Amino acid sequence: MRLRGIRRSSNVEVRKGGRGRRVGGRAGGLGVMGVLAVLAIGYFTGIDVSPLLQGGTQTQQSAPVSQADGPATEFSAQVLATTEDVWTKIFRDQLGRDYVPPKLVVFSGVTQSPCGGASGATGPFYCPADSKAYLDTSFFTMLSQQMGAGGDFAAAYVIAHEVAHHVQNQLGILPKVNAARQRSSEAEANLLTVKLELMADCLSGIWAVNVQGLMEKGDLQEALNAARKIGDDHLQRQAGRVPQPHTFTHGTSEQRARWFARGFETGDVGQCDTFAARRL
Repeated sequence: MRLRGIRRSSNVEVRKGGRGRRVGGRAGGLGVMGVLAVLAIGYFTGIDVSPLLQGGTQTQQSAPVSQADGPATEFSAQVLATTEDVWTKIFRDQLGRDYVPPKLVVFSGVTQSPCGGASGATGPFYCPADSKAYLDTSFFTMLSQQMGAGGDFAAAYVIAHEVAHHVQNQLGILPKVNAARQRSSEAEANLLTVKLELMADCLSGIWAVNVQGLMEKGDLQEALNAARKIGDDHLQRQAGRVPQPHTFTHGTSEQRARWFARGFETGDVGQCDTFAARRL
């Protein structure tokens, strides 16, 4: 992805870990499959499993992005800037509304949000309570080395997906779905979440088609591969489990890649309505 000369978003908050009180035990000796199994627990249940992997919490100090920050942080700030430009235009042209961008919290180790703990172990997430996306850039390494989804555009897709949840929040979709989930059975609630996630994949595809000028050969395949690698069925197999569709909360690998492709091919927010779709 060609980001040279692309501005860095001012909506990035860097939290650098300090020394904190240790809680819980270390996860020494887990190995790749052990890490994947623990990751799957957090991924499927929404539980912060970072104490299992890192053995403690940290105090945090916040600051804006600076030249002293690493390339992954600068990359995140530049990708966020592209989402701001794209969604400002899409909101104006397709929705007749003003877009208010989210904040992106880039942290190291463990941090806290109004939605619970955040860590590289649980993966990036969006918290509607404070309109912030949370990202430990070490997740990019996990995505590449342990989950087989390498490449800068795969990492950019992860950021774009969390921003897509912010888009859903601005459009009033997130609160409606959360309210519906609270009235539903576990299986029904999981299906609603799957529809929410697949819509976010489709919206990510819309972002991607609008940054084609920044894409390099192979970038689209990197994003599609990342979508497949974080499908529920694939992650459950990687964790040594037989896929159980009733527990899915993000969609299968095939569904995630297909909905991303739908957004990329159409560029139309109206085509991303998974709740009205006959086929997920």
